[in-house]
Amino acid sequence: MNDRIDAPMAEDASEEIDAAPARPHGKSEFVENVYAIVLRIPYGRVTTYGRIARAVGAPRSARMVGWAMHNCPDDVSENAHRVINRNGELTGGWSFGHPSVMRALLEDEGITFVDEYQVDLPKHVWEPEFEDDNER
Repeated sequence: MNDRIDAPMAEDASEEIDAAPARPHGKSEFVENVYAIVLRIPYGRVTTYGRIARAVGAPRSARMVGWAMHNCPDDVSENAHRVINRNGELTGGWSFGHPSVMRALLEDEGITFVDEYQVDLPKHVWEPEFEDDNER
């Protein structure tokens, strides 16, 4: 057995975990930042998982944004239909039961489509900026 995997390392790791600041509701800072962006998506606009990832400082984490959206609280889920993939497709549509439900919610806001489940992204995209951008 490798001596580097013995108890002292395990103790150090547990000390790091114990020292990590607790987040409200058990959510990571990344997830909280994702939710903050989603809550700001304007009515009648959409944004993408990748744009949200860039706005929270994790440009290669679009899939993690999707994971966060799949588990979002009720107040965030009211805006969840406004998050689509980079091609304008309703990839999160199954969270609503069927993509047609997501489409109907977007159409109610005046969003137009170029295909059955593909938003006219150039026309309706919203570019999020993280509120603390000037502090980075």
